This record gives sequence, structure tokens and C-alpha cells, in this order.
Amino acid sequence: MTVSLEQLRRCHFAVDLGAARTRVYVKGMGLVVDQPSVAAMNTRTGALIAVGELAERMTGRTPDYIRVVRPVAGGTVVDIEMAQRMLRHLLGDKTRRMLRRKPRLRAAACTPHDADPLAQRATIETLVGLGARRVELVDTLIAAAVGCGLPVERPEATMILVCGAAATQVAVLSLGSIVCAERLPVGGEAVDHAIVQLLRHEHELMLPSQSVRPLQIALSGNGLTPYGPTSTEIHGRDVATGRARSVLVDTAAVRDAIQTPLTAVLDGIGKVLRDCPPDLVADLADRGIMMVGGSALLPGFDELLREATGMPVHIAERPDVCVVQGIGAMLEGRIEPLALGPLAA
Repeated sequence: MTVSLEQLRRCHFAVDLGAARTRVYVKGMGLVVDQPSVAAMNTRTGALIAVGELAERMTGRTPDYIRVVRPVAGGTVVDIEMAQRMLRHLLGDKTRRMLRRKPRLRAAACTPHDADPLAQRATIETLVGLGARRVELVDTLIAAAVGCGLPVERPEATMILVCGAAATQVAVLSLGSIVCAERLPVGGEAVDHAIVQLLRHEHELMLPSQSVRPLQIALSGNGLTPYGPTSTEIHGRDVATGRARSVLVDTAAVRDAIQTPLTAVLDGIGKVLRDCPPDLVADLADRGIMMVGGSALLPGFDELLREATGMPVHIAERPDVCVVQGIGAMLEGRIEPLALGPLAA
């Protein structure tokens, strides 16, 4: 499926449904929603209790009759009805009324590279349920490249790494199109899981899920390099007794634990480079890799890529919102019509 910039300019709002966060861009208003893709519902009545940040804080803290769900997994909508209900609450009454007044409401949505037809259909049905008469799909890689200001329209190679919560996408772009790309089922959640398993097996400590990301930053110090602190005190629950307990965790052990998911990302980058034409690879030696996505902020990840690839690695100014800002720029017409080819999705 392909969509032109002219079709995108007719859209009234755009949605980036991610496994970690949902972002909505409304034409003329900018980014109006940036919340976790989480909803809490009462299983007895079916009522929606909370969405976004409030629902995320409820994770692991609710009674039996309240269930915290994530309607998006790996960039794909897995529960259409719940995704629609979540989006309605996140948009709010005022924004929904404003959108309903638009004649023939059109929407745009980002989908992962090489998303299968069922995943695309789920995204379309989610937005149709919000009142959209037509939904245009844009490849996340293209939107991210536009959002971070890469010169994708030139006949020169640009490499982008979209580091999501559930998946990582890497691609080489030239002349406004994707030359070669790879989607890896490894993301920030895999890194979190590796740290949780380390603490459970080595220290018999269970870590609250909401403490994993702050733990990464605390352990990393200056990054995932040997120059950070040697150990950090971590608080959690003892596996055997169930009591609160603290342990000293060695930073080197954490670096070793997360090597497996990060190595998978390096393998994906290597595959893309092997499939890329030699002339474009020569361009990348100078331009390097641009990292976007929330997991791009993992301390030391960029340094690890520099050492493994020998290429310059840059992190976008606001890597977490590059995708939605890119598709927003297309909606607002800030991209020249000839700058990009057909935007595949």
C-alpha cells in the first residue's frame, strides 16, 4: 500500500500507536496526546477506569476485578475495541467534537515496516471506529526520517535506527524511499526483561516493573561502558520470603546481561549493510546512523553502536517524538511534494 504526500495533506489528524506510548498529532494544533498505551478496566462492569499515565501507575497494584491492558503490542493493534476506547479518552471531548465537525474526516497512521495486511487492517479499523472516513498508512521509518530532519530526498544514503519498546527497525534511505530495511523483534522491553531476569537468578530479587528504566540509568552512570559506577544498591522483593530486600548489583553484570538483545540489533544492522549497494555504504561511513525512538535514550547504546560498526552514531534531538512529528510535518505540508517518493506502508 502506498500513499502520496498530496493524500496526506488532506488528512486532519495522525496517530502513532506504539507499544509503549500513543501519540496523536492534530493538523493546526500540533501534538495533543503523548501518553502510555495502557488502559485499566473494571472486569465486573466493563467500564474503563483509567488510561495513559494513570493506568500505567496502576500496573501491578490493582485488585482482582481491575485489569490493566495494553491494546498495542509490537506496533500492532491487538485489541481494536480497547484501542478505540483508549484513544477516545486520550483525545478528550473537546478534541473529538472538533474532529467530528470536519467533513469527510481523514486520518493518517504509522505502521511498522513490512507490517502484514492483518496488522494494517487492525490499525485502519481502530481509526475508522473514531469516525475517520479514510485512513492513510505511512511507514514508520519514513516518518521517523522526516521527523528528525534527515535529507532523505537526496541521492545519498541515510541510515536510521528506530528503537521501539517491542521492536527495532533499521533502514537505509535514498531519494525519498527505503533501499533496504530490517525489522527486529527486539526492543527496550527485551532489555528490561534481561535486567529483571539477572536480578531474579543471581540475587533472588524481584524488581517492580516500573523500576526497571530508572534502574538502567542508575546502573549505567555515564553509559553502558566501563567508566560508570561499579555497583548500585537496588531495592526489591525477596523471591523466597516475600520481604523487601536490598542488594548491591555489579554494573558489569548488567552490561553482560543486556548484551544478548543489543547483539541482535547489531546483527540486524550488519544484515542491512550487507544488502545495501556499495555506493550507499560509502556514504554511511561519513554520515553514520541516526537513532530515534524512546529506547535510543538507553545510556551508552550509541557508544556501543559506534564501537561495533565503526561509524558515527547520532541521537535525534527529541528521539521519542520524531515519528509523530514527521507524519505531522507531512500533514501540515512542510515537505515538498517531490521530496519523497510513494510512502509505503
